[in-house]
Amino acid sequence: MPKSATTIHDVIEQLDEIIDNAVQQNSRLGFFAVLYRTVTVKVKEGIAAGRFENGERMERLDVIFANRYLEAYEQFRSGATPTSSWLKAFESAKSWRPLILQHLLLGINAHINLDLGIAAAMTAPGSALPGLKRDFVEINKILGELLDTVQQKIGSLSSLLGLLDKVGGRTDETVFEFSMEMARDGAWRFAEKFAALTPEQHPAAIADRDEKIVKLARRIINPGWLLRLAALVIRLFESGNVFKIIRTLS
Repeated sequence: MPKSATTIHDVIEQLDEIIDNAVQQNSRLGFFAVLYRTVTVKVKEGIAAGRFENGERMERLDVIFANRYLEAYEQFRSGATPTSSWLKAFESAKSWRPLILQHLLLGINAHINLDLGIAAAMTAPGSALPGLKRDFVEINKILGELLDTVQQKIGSLSSLLGLLDKVGGRTDETVFEFSMEMARDGAWRFAEKFAALTPEQHPAAIADRDEKIVKLARRIINPGWLLRLAALVIRLFESGNVFKIIRTLS
């Protein structure tokens, strides 16, 4: 198992390895990894540009946050069992049916709804957490800035994605905003609760949160029969070329 990352540079290198392996093995596990790499590079650029109140602390948060994903990925690849929400996301990569959008949302769900609050509380434990709020919000802005570009890229790979709008009464943009904006708000509330706990209480709190988040993962995979049928039609006309998808998302 690779060593835990200690810098953002380490994180990007390990993400590159995951993406390279995904291309070589024709694995859809690379879809979220390439999106996450883009976000990580933007955070790194933001730190260098003085965008955050405390750049050193932000790098620490980024690394702690990333290591949760990297560890879960390695657990899955080695046959061990990661958290249930990550397991659901990784297992979906074996299936033909999920849309590119669903793969990304499953990763976002596990990483933001579960991991982000834990990482924030570990970066600024106890009474130090409120001081992290401004930089936490700034991360949200960076993610929001990437939203339109990500949607355009998915649209170029999935010509019928607009069916979700007609069938579900919402655009893919609304789906993204719900998963990202509301998830991050929930992540901060969870961070506040987690920061007040003792280390001995952490495993139970993580397990309880994970149990709730995996239910959201199941809804992403199976959003109801009508949207599921629409997703199948969309999938039939969506690119299935893993290399092309990863290249486009990058």
